[in-house]
Amino acid sequence: MDKMISTAAEAVENAAIPQVHEVHTCEDTKPAKLPTEMKKPVTEKSPARWAYERLILYIRNFEEQLDAEHEVAMGFAGGDAGVLRIEGMGYFDPDIVTFYGSDASGAKTQLIQHVTQLTVLLRALPKQQPDAKPNRIGFRLAADLGQDDTPAPE
Repeated sequence: MDKMISTAAEAVENAAIPQVHEVHTCEDTKPAKLPTEMKKPVTEKSPARWAYERLILYIRNFEEQLDAEHEVAMGFAGGDAGVLRIEGMGYFDPDIVTFYGSDASGAKTQLIQHVTQLTVLLRALPKQQPDAKPNRIGFRLAADLGQDDTPAPE
């Protein structure tokens, strides 16, 4: 059985209880809610899993603040890559996070990102089908982790 050897600093960091702290100028903006499952020490999670779980919190919180006419998408930092409408997300241990979706033209798109290079800009885009209910991927992702049973806002 392989055992990982960690430094004292890594051991302290991995045993830390995760916390979320946010301050906003708008009083209506709600800070991200940390589900009970995520209040446990990080010792058993890969960097990819831990990044994935935290991204879900941010996406879900962003969606909670959207009106019924908008859906979540992400913009790419640097270059001219545009915007990806987030339709799915996953991770590949130990250090890869991936986003699935479509670009502005409707082309199928996938972003594969190493956790050390992760930069995500969440954006609100008008729904693709104005008469349809908005897609709320953050709530589906949180439910998949068993972290949330809150219904998605309409």
